[in-house]
Order: sequence, then C-alpha cells, then structure tokens
Amino acid sequence: MRVEIWSDINCPWCYIGKARFEQGLAAFPHREEVEVVHRSFELDPHAPRAARPVIPLLAAKYGMSLEQAEAAEARIAEHARGEGLPYLDGGRDAANSFDMHRLLHFAKARGRQAELLDALYRANFAEECSAFEPGRLLELAVEAGLDGEAAAAVLADPEAYADAVCEDEATASAMGATGVPFFVLDRRLGVSGAQPAETFTRALQQAWESRVPSPLIPVGAPGDAEACGPDGCELPQR
Repeated sequence: MRVEIWSDINCPWCYIGKARFEQGLAAFPHREEVEVVHRSFELDPHAPRAARPVIPLLAAKYGMSLEQAEAAEARIAEHARGEGLPYLDGGRDAANSFDMHRLLHFAKARGRQAELLDALYRANFAEECSAFEPGRLLELAVEAGLDGEAAAAVLADPEAYADAVCEDEATASAMGATGVPFFVLDRRLGVSGAQPAETFTRALQQAWESRVPSPLIPVGAPGDAEACGPDGCELPQR
C-alpha cells in the first residue's frame, strides 16, 4: 500500500502531522508493507526567495499585534513539543520553498528523500541557522547523505526537477487539496490536516481492508484538524 503526503517545509502543521502519521503507522500491523512517498505543495509559490521573519508575517496575515503573533507561534510550538519535536518559537523565518521541493525530488531519486525532509524540517523549525540562508540548503543535502556536487548541480539548474514539483502540485489540485498536510492512501482515501495518530491508524486499516479501486474518500470531517493553506495556517486557540 502506498501513502502519499503532500506538504510544504514552511508549514508547521506538516512538521507536526508527519510525526503524528509516523506514530499512527507504527501502530498499524501491516506497516512493513506501506510505502511512504512525500509530494510537493507550495503554500505560496510567489513568496520571495529572501527569508523573512515569521512573526511579522503572521501579524500582517491575521491582523494581529506582534505580541499576539508571538503567542500564536508559541502555541504551535507547544503542539510540536507534545509530539516530541523540537521547535524554535522565536526567530523562525519563511521564504520560497521551490528549490527545497526540487531537491527533495532529487533526493527521492537517490533514495534519501526521508532523510532530507527530516533535515529540512529540523533546520526550519528547530535551529537558529535558517534553512533559507545561502549555502545552507546544500549543507543540509550533504547532511542527509546526498553527494554535494550532484546536489549543487541540481540547485544551480532551475529546471532540474521543476516539472516533478509542478506535477505533484497539479495532482493535489485535481484531488481537491487546498491545504497541507494532505495524506492520500492508495489514491482511495484522503486524510486532511495534522490528525491524531489514532486517526491515521484507523485510516490505514480502512484502506488495507478495502483494497479495491474506488473514488477518493475523505477521512475525518473537513476542517477538524489543523492545516496550512494559501491563506495561512490554523492557529491553535488557548
């Protein structure tokens, strides 16, 4: 069985949702027979390449004060730490993620996609050094086990794996995905948002038990789990 996960490195709920999915997968009896594939989804394809601090971006997007944006980011950090994830709740930034997605497709071709994705999430959400700083993406690629010269060649060629990124995004659009994380099980069941681990286990079991071709079936009510979309990320309330 194949599980495809659409996500963006800029999305904190994707970071959290990945951890919850992995917990749900660990409880699934047939976990060794599940292939996990990570797909590209840009929350803001028009975002500048230069990194910008997240707190002012949140404040502007949601009409908040800087203090309110800091509190919202701190609440997301609490959710992340609740899943055992490190999270830097001050000083984080955001930028265009297209090159990250291109490099993730290169890493998939080299069998290192999961390692690179973990490195990108860690750098973006848990480290002081920005994942978007010049040269940092190449360093992360090498840390993930990729050849530095080959990774540098991919980053230097804006067309390398660009079609693969666009194809992922077109597929997500055709399936009706408007936000991430978005999980698709055998192209039959869809799970939106950073659902609890138990929801993922149930979805995996449901997909396993109904392995016949059928239209995509959503699991979980729309809007019942946190996600990020073009208009922003769900902010947890107190």
